[in-house]
Amino acid sequence: MNIASHDGLLGATVTGIDLSAPLTDQQFARLFHALGDRGVLHFPNQPIDAKALSAFSARFGSLQVIKGVPYHEPGQPEVTILSNMVDDGQPIGLADAGQSWHTDMTYNATVGFVNVLVAHRVPVRDGQVLGATEFVSTQAAFDSLAPSLVSRLEGLSAVHDLNFYWEFMRREKGSTRPPLTEAQRLARPPVQHPVWLTHPITGRRVIYVNPGFTERIEGLPSQESDALLAQLYDHVLQPQFRYTHRWQVGDVLMWDHLGTWHNAVADYAADEPRLMKRCQVLADKVFDPAFTSGVLAAA
Repeated sequence: MNIASHDGLLGATVTGIDLSAPLTDQQFARLFHALGDRGVLHFPNQPIDAKALSAFSARFGSLQVIKGVPYHEPGQPEVTILSNMVDDGQPIGLADAGQSWHTDMTYNATVGFVNVLVAHRVPVRDGQVLGATEFVSTQAAFDSLAPSLVSRLEGLSAVHDLNFYWEFMRREKGSTRPPLTEAQRLARPPVQHPVWLTHPITGRRVIYVNPGFTERIEGLPSQESDALLAQLYDHVLQPQFRYTHRWQVGDVLMWDHLGTWHNAVADYAADEPRLMKRCQVLADKVFDPAFTSGVLAAA
């Protein structure tokens, strides 16, 4: 297995491995370390099926099942289908998932650790592949924060809410998704997480707020909270912290939610098909020091 870092702060391409087969302990350890260090890992020409996608992803932690969402692989509710395609007039997947800057699952008490996507169809226009995914490094962005801002927000927490993002998509992005029901909102109530997080793999500090799910900084007046969040967002989204992945059919891409944000670029039309399958991994193991230190020792 070879892991070749990309230029810049994010990204590495992994070759010499078959994701349809179980990982060895050493392979897993090396990928685990690289995920924390490089944030985004690209496995080209790995058109794995949903069963293999689920098995590979589950090595990193428990897989999230989104209840009440019908767009998943038959018999595998942990594998979500992301697509703008329709079958007999009905959508086969979530068409607008990820189309704004965010970090998945910060609205959970147990936050997200990893996303793993496999590309089955990508939109192409005039020979150019559309539908890229952009990333930013919140580890690198923290390192260049003004010390006074770090001190100002030290020890504070932010409120993350699924409904905050849901209504933003409906209001600002023209999403046709219906409002969350009362039962859905009760099932995903707002949660709090530290504004500064220590990454469990690298030990580096991370800016752990994001424009998608973070509603406010707890304990601050709303105007001050809004201003500080806007300052953080502008800082993180600077070009030097960014990486863009341009998909090819058969790509598997995985990324670390703890140290990155991402944005799915919606530059393709409804009749330009895009089909991805995805697993989301919860951070239910990576924050266990015994687990993480044991894995890293095998790298």
